[in-house]
Amino acid sequence: MILYHYPTLYPGVLLKRYKRFFADVQLASGEVVTAHCPNTGPMTGICQPDSAVQVTYSDNPKRSLKYTWEMILVNDNEPTWVGVNTSLPNRIVKLALEENLLPLGSYNNIRFEVPYGTDKKSRVDFVLDGDRTTYIEVKSTTWVDGRTALFPDTETTRGQKHLRELTALIPASDAVMLYFINRGDCTTFAPGDSADPIYGQLLRAAIALGLKILPCRFKITPAGIEYLGLAELKI
Repeated sequence: MILYHYPTLYPGVLLKRYKRFFADVQLASGEVVTAHCPNTGPMTGICQPDSAVQVTYSDNPKRSLKYTWEMILVNDNEPTWVGVNTSLPNRIVKLALEENLLPLGSYNNIRFEVPYGTDKKSRVDFVLDGDRTTYIEVKSTTWVDGRTALFPDTETTRGQKHLRELTALIPASDAVMLYFINRGDCTTFAPGDSADPIYGQLLRAAIALGLKILPCRFKITPAGIEYLGLAELKI
C-alpha cells in the first residue's frame, strides 16, 4: 500500500554532500544545482558520489535552495532507493496510524508533538488515546549490515534521553519506539551497538521493562512510499 506520493521528482547524480545540509547534484539536463539535504545524520553507507538521486523543486520565493534531496539509489543488497528526507517519516507514520495499519490495539484519538517527561521539555511524536494511553517515538534509519537495519549510526545522547523518558512511562502507560526503516531491502532490525553501545544497552533494558518495538519496513521508490510490514527484531 503506497501511503505517500512524492511531488514531481527530478533525476540526477550526487556530486557531493557538504556542511550536512547541502548537496551538489547534476540533473539529467546537465545543470548542476545545490539541493537542501534534509538529514542531519552522517548517512553512513548511503552518501556515495556518482549515485543516482531524485530531488523535488519548490518555487517558494522565501527558499534560498529551490531543490530538496529526497532519495538515493544504493546497491548494498540489490539496487534500492533509500529515503533521505527525514521530515517525511512522521508524516508517513501519521498516515499509517490513521489507516490503523500498525499493531497498536484500538485508539480513538491521535495527538502530535505532546510534551512529556519529568520536566515536560521533551515532546513525543505521537500519543494515542484509547483504553490505555500509548506514547510513540519515531526514529528513521538507513544504516544496514547485510539485510539488517541498524539504529543509531552515530552516538546519540538525544536518542538515549528519549529511551529513558519512554521507559519512565511504563507501566502507567504504553510506550513504543517505532523505527522507520527508510529502505525496502531489510528484513531484520537491531540496535547499532558499534556506533552507540550505550543506546543498545538502554534499548535492551527498556524492552525488558515493557517498551514495545515496532521496526517498520518501508519501500522507497519514485512512485511513492509503501508500507511493507514489520522487520524481525534481533536483540
